[in-house]
Parts: sequence; structure tokens; C-alpha cells
Amino acid sequence: MPIRHRRRLLISAVTLATLGLTTSQALAAPGQGLRPWQARHLADLAHHHAAQAATAGHLAPRAEAGGDDDGGDEAFNSMESTAQFTEERTAPGVVAPGAYGAAWAQLQSMAHTGGDWNQVTNKPYNEDDPRYRDVNSNSSGGAGRTTGRITGIAADDDGYVYAGGANGGVFRSRSGGGQWQAISDKLPSLSTGALSLDGKGRLWYATGESNTGATSYVGTGVYVLADPKHGDFEPRMRVGGAELESTTIHALRFGGDRVWAATSRGVWSHSTTVLSGPWTLEFAPNPDYLPGGAKAGDPSAPYKNIANDVAIDPKDPSKVVLAVGWRSGDTYNGFYSKAADGSWQRVASLGDLPTDAADVGNVTFARSTDGSRYYAIDQSPAVMASDPDTGLKGVYVSKSGSPFGPWTLIADKDKLKGSGSALQGDGYQPGIQAWYNQFLQVDPNNADHVYLGLEEVFETKNGGANWITPGPYWNFGFPCWSIDPAKQTGDCSPTTHSDQHAVAIGSFHGKSSVYVGNDGGIYSRPLNGAVDSGGHAKDWKSLNDGTIDTLQYYSVGVGADPARKGVAVSGGLQDNGESILRAGDKVMGSNFGGDGGDTLVDPNNGCNIAAEYVYADIWVTQNCATNNGAWSTDPSKATSFEVAPPDKDASAARFIAPIAMDAKDTNAWVAGGQHVWTQSKGFAIRSGAEWKNAYDLGAGHVATAVAASGGTVYAGWCGPCNNVGFSRGIAVGNADGSGWHQLNLPVEGSLPNRYVSSFAVDPADAQHVLVSFSGFSRSWTEGPGAGVGHVFESHDGGASWTDISANLPDVPADSLNLLPNGGVALGTDLAAFYRAPGAKDWKVLGQKLPTTTVMQLRTGPDGKLYAATHGRGLWSFDLRRLGVGVGHRDELDG
Repeated sequence: MPIRHRRRLLISAVTLATLGLTTSQALAAPGQGLRPWQARHLADLAHHHAAQAATAGHLAPRAEAGGDDDGGDEAFNSMESTAQFTEERTAPGVVAPGAYGAAWAQLQSMAHTGGDWNQVTNKPYNEDDPRYRDVNSNSSGGAGRTTGRITGIAADDDGYVYAGGANGGVFRSRSGGGQWQAISDKLPSLSTGALSLDGKGRLWYATGESNTGATSYVGTGVYVLADPKHGDFEPRMRVGGAELESTTIHALRFGGDRVWAATSRGVWSHSTTVLSGPWTLEFAPNPDYLPGGAKAGDPSAPYKNIANDVAIDPKDPSKVVLAVGWRSGDTYNGFYSKAADGSWQRVASLGDLPTDAADVGNVTFARSTDGSRYYAIDQSPAVMASDPDTGLKGVYVSKSGSPFGPWTLIADKDKLKGSGSALQGDGYQPGIQAWYNQFLQVDPNNADHVYLGLEEVFETKNGGANWITPGPYWNFGFPCWSIDPAKQTGDCSPTTHSDQHAVAIGSFHGKSSVYVGNDGGIYSRPLNGAVDSGGHAKDWKSLNDGTIDTLQYYSVGVGADPARKGVAVSGGLQDNGESILRAGDKVMGSNFGGDGGDTLVDPNNGCNIAAEYVYADIWVTQNCATNNGAWSTDPSKATSFEVAPPDKDASAARFIAPIAMDAKDTNAWVAGGQHVWTQSKGFAIRSGAEWKNAYDLGAGHVATAVAASGGTVYAGWCGPCNNVGFSRGIAVGNADGSGWHQLNLPVEGSLPNRYVSSFAVDPADAQHVLVSFSGFSRSWTEGPGAGVGHVFESHDGGASWTDISANLPDVPADSLNLLPNGGVALGTDLAAFYRAPGAKDWKVLGQKLPTTTVMQLRTGPDGKLYAATHGRGLWSFDLRRLGVGVGHRDELDG
């Protein structure tokens, strides 16, 4: 989830008590010397945090944005983004299993409008693009061409490689990687938990990503494709019934004639010979918290039965060890095995591998093909809560080949740090995100040759006695690095993207390769590849050729390209910065680093861009952030400027804080944190001090959506934002600070007590406004005032509302767009919808848009509607198919 350079802020020490999130870790950059601003700022914050942790012992957790005293005392972007993405979809309570599946089933019967969606981002995305080496860019770090997070990989010996995106589905390559084809788009869920090839060559696809450990990307079960070389997944291929719907699945393991699934609702098993019939629940440590149980509605229920992996004795498949536990610690954490009476009992001792609840968190197992070795990674909640540098307890081997050991420690943070790791700074060292980053793979021909994935890729060829780092976190800080735009990453060899999640070994034309999946996509190198004197690989190959698009966008902005015929398209990405696609480009570039949040683009000049990092940390450029790195010797040559409103430094904004332009004035902007901020200089703003505090939403309240038209501003907020005491509201006022008031919105009122996700204000009449709500209705959500409906309309500035949801599926709504013809477009977690002027019901908007989350819809000056999807990139739809006027489209067609 976290990208290597995006971690320039130490993120909120999110410890939502109800979610069990606890941490006291910081973020740091390796090495010293000249590096882009993100890397240097990251190091500064890490040192600050490490110093405070040394005196305070640990950081006190916070419950909501706005509760921290110092933005530098925050932990992980990835934890925060996960928590907040989940909050939006679950508040005010706990969502029952089956909600998403029911919405998908309804979607299948809905009518579609005419017209097709066209993929915009079906091009390589180069995060080392030499055109964009400005002060806030990632370019030159070494990751090269990337795509979105890859969380599952499988490969065979015939050159077939399968890669699963976090929320983008499964792609197939027939050529050892590259020239990818989507093969799971017919399924109701494209969220990847695990991919595995069994002994018969069948491809098993477990849906529901578990790397974040939250409930954001739940799936619809496990599917099996009998002929993965030629076929596509279909809903009828699901194994068993609905037992695993609405779960996340961390691992699939095979033993004898059974497959085991480690899920967010315990450990389950199923026959691999008869695929019908229900899954068997093998073990759930706290069954009362499962759906239907006495405590199913408890806010902590989703975190009470988490299973991470299953180790099966290769010599006796009846001997099984379960790794169970929540990453931040719980009394049920530990290893379990089946006793003689058939019950599952804690394993008391495994040698060096800890068995106490405090030291067992996220765990990954891997066994050798010959059965002589078992390996394990263990992330420790106790270490994570007390050590500012790491959460890793250790890496272990069982030389007996039995999961019962005895296990021996073969690596810890310090050993890996000394192996060529880039992570040398206080506050961010190997294993700092072991709760999130883990993989293990044993060479099928050498039981002592192991690949280990944490933030970086490590390798040992002697069973752990010695390690190297073939895939360092980045190249910043190494003597070989330079910002020279004539080179990708100085004199260093390219590395992989950071934050590892998946691994496989396969062959093509008789040559074996290791494939790794991470927050930047999928990479490969020869299994026994070459390294330099520092142990860094010289032969990584990015397989992200543009045909695999799993990019996770939060936002999109479109403007006329000032130098070319056509438009420039920008977007903010989870894990992968800000992308920009100039008119005529064959490759996208990255001009801002970090997690890309919301985006504003001047419709008349697509090089005027405002890009949010996180927590309302807004940067602007007026030349597309084009820079050859000259700022590194002459700071006055930087062309990107930080203009964050004060709520950024006060930690008083959401992870992805809303920003918007006035519908009638591109120079008038609104940004939301605890306060509603306005400014009227447009892209010429150069300082955060130029924002005006128009309204204080109140202590503990943070904006979730903002919109403006003609100086009238609407701001939706939440606080608390999780499912303990959740509340929401809407404030309305003027950009100049006058006339502000809170709408009267009782919990059981006309609007649901759920997360306010977006507004659409009529440019012709600011009293005419639409609002959308995330989450699920009271049919699925146990919580006060969950209500019904997802889209509401007001003609009197919010004094009264009408539910216009009509036939929409009951699924989180994310983005509204009021089109010039009076029609309404809506992006949801399932699809995009359209309601024609004067119509009551909605239709699915167009064809060919994959089933994934549509985070934002924005119109471009070219007469197209653009969709930012959180898993399948950017897409466009020609509004002429709906009879919508196209403005000056002819001048922009390229």
C-alpha cells in the first residue's frame, strides 16, 4: 500500500479502538545527501518521531483526525487510508455479509445507456519519467514503470503468469510477463486475496484482499478456473456456497485432497475433488463474533477471527498448524493445532518461533518442494507497539520440514538492515510494515534458496545464514544515485517498487524467473540473477507494460493541453503519486509523488494542476511540474509549490481531504479539514497562508465532501467517523465566511446517518444541490440511523431533501456529477449510473467499464465524462451518446 516516496509524512497513529489499530512507528528515509523533497522531509519526520519515542516510550493512539498534537507523530499512511476507506463504507455500524453480492445481483438486471467506456490509462506509467524531476516528484528513484498494487501471483513452467490486482482482478500473460489480458471481469468481485495453481494446473482465485487487514476489499469467495491458459473466470466457477462471501482471504494452502483458506472469519477447508457443497469451518477463535453470533454486531467483530496462514505437514496432511491473530494484538493471537479430541488448541512451543499472543501477529509460511524445510515470517504486535524502527519479530526455518519445528531464527531487523537494505534511518527499518508487507518463496530446486518480501526484496542462498537485498526500497541515498534526467536512476540499476505482497517462480523457454508483486505492480528477474557489489540486483524487469492496469485512483482532472491538440489528464493514486497524460503521449508520467489524493485541473490549461498528497497537503504547478532537476542546485528553479491550508499541520483533515473549484470560477477554491478553507488566487497561489478560514466545522469534525457554485459552499463532515458514536452533518455558507449554518439533520431524519461522500451543485442555481452517501442501508447495516437511499436532492439549499435513489443498487455511492443537460451521473463501488433529465429511474452508464469502485466522476473540456476507478485506472465516456453538449470539443480532439 505505501509507496516508497509517498511516505514523506508520518501518518496518523490511527488507533481506532474499535478497529484494534495500534502502532507507534514512524517513517524514515535511508541515507543522506541530496534527494527530492519527499525523501528529505520523510527522514526529518522520522528522526523527530524516533527522538520522541525514545523519551515517551510510545505514542498515544488517537481516535479521529484532529486529535493529534503533532502531525509528525503519526504512523502509517497505509493504516490510515485503510481505516478511513473502511469507515466510509461501514459507518454507522457493522455491515452484514452479502450486502455487496445482493447489489451486484441487482446490477445484472438493470438497463444500460448506449455508448462504451474507453480506457484512458492503457499505457505504461513511468514513475521515473525524466520530464518530471521537480522538487515533489518520485522520478529517479528506480521503480520505473508501475501499475497498481498486485496482491496475488501464480506462474507455471510454460510461460504463463497470472497477476491479481488489489481491486482490479486477474490478468494473464502467455509470454512470461507482459501483453496481459484480463480474465476475471465477469466476476462480482475483482479484489484479490490469493492466486494459486494446484497440482492439476487449475487456477484458484480467492477474492477479498487481506493485506490491509481491514474490511475494505471484501470478496465473494473462491473461484477455480480449470483451463487458465485459455479460459476466463465466471460466477458459476465458485467453490462451495456463500460461506466465504464478504470475507478477506489471506492465503490458500493445499494438503491431500483439501484446500485450506485463511480468512477474516477463521480457517475454512474444502474438498479439491468435489467443488460443490459448503466450505467447512475448521476453526474460529471467537465464534460469537461471526455472522449470526451473539456478538456479531460488536464494532470489533471484524477483527476477532482473523487467520493469516496455514502450514500443512508435507509428510502427513492431517498435521496442520494455523497462524491466527490480528496484527495489532489480541488475546486469541497464536498458533493452533488439532488435538486428539478434534478440538483446536494453542501450540505451546515451537522453538525460536514465538507462540505467545503478544508476539504473534501477521504470519506467512512457505515450504520447500522436497519437504525438507519450512520457513516463516512473524510480525509481532508487541514489537510494533514498542519499537519505532520495526514490527518484525523475525524470519525462521524448520529444518525438519515440519510446521511443528523446531524453528530457528535466521533473520531479524538488524540482520536484514545489514544486508544491503536501503532502510537505514531511525524510525523506518526492515519490517516496519511487516503487518502489511510479507511474502516468502522457496526455490523449487534448492531448499536453502529463499526470497523474502517485506518493504524490500531479500534473498538467501544458504538457508538464512547470509542475506542480500536484490530489491532495495529505492535508490535514494546510494552513491550510484543521481537526479540526472539523462538516466533512469543515476548509475544505479533499477529496483522494484516498494512494499511486497506476492511472489511466484515460473519458467519461460526453459529459463526460471522469480516474480514479485508489490504496491507498484509486478516485476521479474532470473531466479539466480546477477547482483552488484552491494547485493542489489542488476536485472529486474518491470512487467507493467500498460496492458495490466490496476491503478487505484482517488481522483481525476482534465484540461486543455496548452501545447498540443487535445487534453492533459491527471489523477491522484493510492501508492503511486499523481499521474499525468499529455495529449499524444504514449507513456504516462508521474509529476507528484506520494499518495495522490484529490486533484484540481484548470479546464482551460491542463498544466495548471493542484495535487493533494494526504491530509490536505496541496501542491500546485503551472507547467505540469516539468523540471530537469535543476532545482536540486538552484532551489529557485522548482516549479511546484506547497500551498497546504493550516489544517494539514494541525492534523485536522481526512487522509484524502476534499478540495474543489467553484463551478462558476476556476480561481475560487474550497478545501475541507476541521475548517472550510477558501482562496481566490487559483493556481497562482504560492503559500498556505493565502487560504481563508471560512468556517469551523467544530472540534472533532472533519470534512468529507465540499462543493461550491457562485460563492455558495456546501461541506459534508463526520466526527466521530468510525462506527463508535458516528455522526455526520452538512454545513452551508459563503466563501467569504458569511452566512454559515449547520443543516438540521437528526440521526433518524430524512437523510441517512452515513458518510457524506459528494455534492453536485447546479451552476445555474446554487440552491439546487444533490448529495450522495456511502455505506449500505439499514437492511445491511446495524447502526443508528443507517436509513435508506444513496442520492438526495434539494431545491432550497438543503432545508428539505427528496430521496431520488429509486432503483439504484444498495451500494456505497462515491461521486455525483450534474451534467450540462440536467442529467445526473453517479459513481459507486459497483458501477457508474445515469439518470436522464425528467426521469425517475437510473440506468447503468454505458458498457465495458469493469466492476470496480468509481471514486470520482469529472467532465472534461472535450465533452467527455472521466471516471477515476480504484483498481482499474481512468476511463472516459463520450457524453454525446447521452445528448449532452460538447462545448469546444472539436478544438480538443487530437
